[in-house]
Amino acid sequence: MHAPPRGTFRTLLRAAALPVLGALLVTALPGQQAHAASTLTNPGFESGTSGWSTYSATGQESAAYAEAGGHGGSSRLAHWSSTAYKAETYQYLSGLTNGNYRLSAWVRSSGGQNSAYLALRNCGSPEQRTDLPPTPNGQWIRLVTSVRVTGGQCTVSINSDAKAGNWLNVDDLTFTPGTTGLPVKGVDVSTLRKSEDLGGVYRTSGGTPGDGLAILKSAGANYGRLKVWVNPADGYNNKARVLEAAKRIKGQGMKLLVDFHYSDTWADPGAQTKPAAWASHSYSRLTTDVYDHTYDVLSALKAQGTTADMVQIGNEINTGLLWPEGSTDDWSRTAGLLKSGISAAKAVSSSTQTALHLAHGGDNSLYRWWFDNATAQGVNFDVIALSFYGYWHGPLSGLQANLDDISARYGKPVMVAETAYAFRLDSDDSHENIIDTTGELISGYPASPAGQAAWLRDVMNVVEAVPNGRGLGVVYWEPTWTAVPGNGWDPADPSSGNGWENEALFGYDDRLLPAANWFGHR
Repeated sequence: MHAPPRGTFRTLLRAAALPVLGALLVTALPGQQAHAASTLTNPGFESGTSGWSTYSATGQESAAYAEAGGHGGSSRLAHWSSTAYKAETYQYLSGLTNGNYRLSAWVRSSGGQNSAYLALRNCGSPEQRTDLPPTPNGQWIRLVTSVRVTGGQCTVSINSDAKAGNWLNVDDLTFTPGTTGLPVKGVDVSTLRKSEDLGGVYRTSGGTPGDGLAILKSAGANYGRLKVWVNPADGYNNKARVLEAAKRIKGQGMKLLVDFHYSDTWADPGAQTKPAAWASHSYSRLTTDVYDHTYDVLSALKAQGTTADMVQIGNEINTGLLWPEGSTDDWSRTAGLLKSGISAAKAVSSSTQTALHLAHGGDNSLYRWWFDNATAQGVNFDVIALSFYGYWHGPLSGLQANLDDISARYGKPVMVAETAYAFRLDSDDSHENIIDTTGELISGYPASPAGQAAWLRDVMNVVEAVPNGRGLGVVYWEPTWTAVPGNGWDPADPSSGNGWENEALFGYDDRLLPAANWFGHR
């Protein structure tokens, strides 16, 4: 973690000379760009700050300097001051071939700044930026951003608008042809219809009532996720309800992700309970049950013109599915059930992507163990899906390390199929919230609309940075599950409450929260 400078290795950066227009941002002066190179100079700050310049709107160019302790080499760029400061460290590039370019950099940050971000500007198209996440554990995070160059030039920029003592580190930048972005920007709306039936209301950020799904689509969401239970006690999330909801999702021009739980109720690492109708079935019969159920739901979706674009064969199946027969205590049996579900999905539509979904998205040893076994058993799948809740699953650096490793190890695209964060801690009903104390929060992310927005932004940024374009996207879990009487945790108990309403994307006034706007980013 960065500490206030001691001055032993420090190299101060000075702004480029500003003839006449000394009060203007240097990035606005095209005359400087005529002398720039077409590739980054000194991208790892191993030569101090040679090739880089700094401008400070607060007159604190000394807040930007090189210091010991690089990500890949011996030094790094730092922004820090004992007083509030603004600093931009930048490098002009010219003589570029027009086209798409991708900036990558390793970063660390104290958090707490008014803003701290990488930017590509003056490139002939709209400025693109990626914000730095807080990294209180001192771990490096790789970030990317991309832009279309249309005039042969571009400015690579590192920016801080910081309070006293805030710091950032940046190192090992690359600027190469390429693009970034997330194909999947999804929302799990499994509880939406039940909420509406019981009186749930959804409003735009301005307060206008509307269709909750349409409001999320307008914010930029392009995928809808629906869980499927076999015979749930409340009659929701079954085949008939999924067919209805799929029409709404496709009607919005969104894609469809179907999440098979193979249960009558919640399935997760701690519970993979067989549907009551399958309870007495043998293992052989269960493989048939999985095939028939999967085929039945997906073929009905296809028949009504709402073919699933992606299918999860099980939900958070760290420990297998359909216990005890499908437990990972016997991998051959676990694999047999997975193969059965995948075969059914592909039989309905060969273009439907099949995903295998685990929780604990920062646990690389779990994922290596699990997918090594699955692949050894010949399970063929298309996507690795993860749940990642930072208050349970660790720091963003752990998520990134796992995503990078498993996407390369198995040659598969990866996605965060579930994440969420609190925008407040108090409850909107009598049921205790899942996250309701400051001690449960992630350092650097307060329980506020801004903290929730920063969390979703940063998870999306980490997935976007997975190498070789293998970061598919992020699905926000249950953004419409607000506190509506009767729409509680237990499908068998109408009096059960909701422990999640403080992590929805609609506030206690039913208005869309700022986090949803990140669906529209790139």
